[in-house]
Amino acid sequence: MRTHRWRKSSYSSQGANCLYVSAPDSATIRLRESDEPDTILTTTPRALSALIRSAKAGQLDHLGKA
Repeated sequence: MRTHRWRKSSYSSQGANCLYVSAPDSATIRLRESDEPDTILTTTPRALSALIRSAKAGQLDHLGKA
């Protein structure tokens, strides 16, 4: 497996539960969590941007409700 240059989110604390981001090229973004470093989510900058905009707008709030 290729080694990626991971960067820790500035919103992550110094302890566990940190989010790491890697952008090996301009069309790919990889995300992983410190608790499960072998589980990597791969997406595009456009898709990640849409997800973040939706979350900020509250469009995903219903997902956490039973």
